[in-house]
Amino acid sequence: MITTLAVLKWLHIIAMVYWLGGEWGVFNTSRYVVDRNLSMQERKRHMNTAYIIDIPARTGIILLMPIGLHMGYFWGVQPYGGGYMVAMWAFTALWLAICWAAFFYRETDLGVKLTKLDEKIRFILIPLIIVAAITSLMGYGPFNAGAMQKWFSIKLGLFGGLLIIGLILRFIMREWTTLFRILAEGPNEQAESRLEKSLKLGRTLAYFYWVGIATVAFFGATKFM
Repeated sequence: MITTLAVLKWLHIIAMVYWLGGEWGVFNTSRYVVDRNLSMQERKRHMNTAYIIDIPARTGIILLMPIGLHMGYFWGVQPYGGGYMVAMWAFTALWLAICWAAFFYRETDLGVKLTKLDEKIRFILIPLIIVAAITSLMGYGPFNAGAMQKWFSIKLGLFGGLLIIGLILRFIMREWTTLFRILAEGPNEQAESRLEKSLKLGRTLAYFYWVGIATVAFFGATKFM
């Protein structure tokens, strides 16, 4: 029989693959965004490609948390089911709607506002996730962290840390949109310099991102500790 847990595992794998693959795609596409030897039209085309590659990754990131918490309920490492699950998935649906709307309207003022709203959601969730992971490991809940159960809280804490890196990368991509509006008006050395600096930071963070994603996957697959 195909169980609910098996389906959730499948979805979790897909979300993780899109997250890792999407970030790799953006990493390689981004180098052309700052290439001054290319025309602005060509550079903008590559930026648009980066956004298209990035949206499945953003979707995967958002889905990983509710899928993980849902599986955690089946595994007995987190005790909140029933109405909590319904509320969690309803919130996730709303968050995904905001994320995708920000993507579709990314070159407009509305898109920038929706992106900032998406970021504000992360401002709230990230500390909640990290604090919940730490207090659970200390034995105060909200998640169970007995023998061979600590992996869940460790994985959740690492995920919260990766969301911080992801948030910085979101800032960088939002800045691209603003800078390209400036560059569309004509050559601007200051804007070009800011674009190159932001990309350098983003590419450096990407290496830590990949190592972190691999570590999260390790704890999820092995359930070590």
